[in-house]
Amino acid sequence: MAAKGDESEAPRRPAVLGDVAALAGVSAMTVSRVLNAPHRVRAETRERVLAAVRELDYWPNLAARQLVTGRSGVLGVVSIDTTLYGPASTLYCIEQTARLSGYSVSIASLSLLSRRSIEEAVRRLRAQAVDGVVILAPHESAADGLRHLPRDLPVVAVDAGEDIPVPVVTVDQRAGAARATRHLLDLGHRTVHHLGGPVDWLDANYRIDGWRQVLESSGRPVPEPLRGDWSPRSGHELGRRLADDPSVTAIFVGNDQMALGLMRALREAGRRVPDDVSVVGFDDIPEAAYFWPPLTTVRQEFGEVGRHAFHLLLDRMAGHTEPARRLVEPQLVVRESTGPAPR
Repeated sequence: MAAKGDESEAPRRPAVLGDVAALAGVSAMTVSRVLNAPHRVRAETRERVLAAVRELDYWPNLAARQLVTGRSGVLGVVSIDTTLYGPASTLYCIEQTARLSGYSVSIASLSLLSRRSIEEAVRRLRAQAVDGVVILAPHESAADGLRHLPRDLPVVAVDAGEDIPVPVVTVDQRAGAARATRHLLDLGHRTVHHLGGPVDWLDANYRIDGWRQVLESSGRPVPEPLRGDWSPRSGHELGRRLADDPSVTAIFVGNDQMALGLMRALREAGRRVPDDVSVVGFDDIPEAAYFWPPLTTVRQEFGEVGRHAFHLLLDRMAGHTEPARRLVEPQLVVRESTGPAPR
C-alpha cells in the first residue's frame, strides 16, 4: 500500500483528433482537412487548429492517415550539404512553411549534385512514401538529374536552370545584379568591377549576366570578372588584386562573405570605403548591417522562395502538370559602403 503523500499523477492519455477539434472550436473534419490538405483551409482557421495541435502535443497517426487519404503528410527535400547562407536559408524557410501547414519534412543532403546523386536521393525519399519533393539545385551539374526524374512524382526545383521540365522557384539574380550595378553607375562611377562566385553555380553566372548587361547597355567598359568561391578568404585574396589598381572605384561582389574579405584587403591597401572605393554585396546576411562600414547589398527574400516552392509543390500534388517558373524579386538595400565616385 502506497504511503500517504506518495501519490503520483496518472499519465495523461495522448490527445486525439477530437481533443484538437474541441480546443480549436472546429469540427473534426476541419482538423483533418488542416492536417491533410492545409491549402484548402482559411489561414485564420488553419492557425487556430495548428495552435491547438501544438498545445495538446497532438501527433496524428501517419499510417492511418495514409490508408485514408493515400498521402503520408511527409515532403522530401534534396539539398546540397552546405552552410552557405543562401542554400541554408532557403532550406530552413521551406521546412518552416511546410511545418506550419501540417507537413513533416525529410531531408536528403548531398555533397555533389549530379544525375546519379539526385536519382539516389529521390529513390531514398520515395522509400519513405513522401508526397512530393523539393530539389535545391543551384549547380549547373544538377540540370541533367532534373531532366530524368520519375514522371509520377510531384517535384519542384529551387534555383534551377531555365531549361528544366519541372516548376522552378528562384530569385531573379539578373535583376538583383542589375540594380547593384545601376546604383554604382548612378553614383558617378565610370564602370563597375565584379568579384563573382564559382563557375559551376547558376546564381553566380546569372549575376554576371545582369552586371554585364547593364554595363554594355550603358556603353561602359566591361572589366574581366574575377571568380571566388563564396568565402571571405577568396574575397580577400582577389581583393588584393583590385585594391592595387587605382582605377578601380566601384566593385559589385557576388555575396556578402566575399565582400567582407574584399573590404579588409582594401583597408590593408589604404583604400577607404566608400571614399575611394564603393562596394556592393549580395544576400544581405544578418551581419551585413554591422560590417564597417555597413554594407550596401542585395537582399534575397528566402522566406518568399520557401512559400512559393511549397505552394507550387501542392499544386503539383493536386495534379497540375504545367511547368512554371516563379521569379522572386530581390531588393537593393543601400547602406554606407557606397558613395559618389572620387574625383
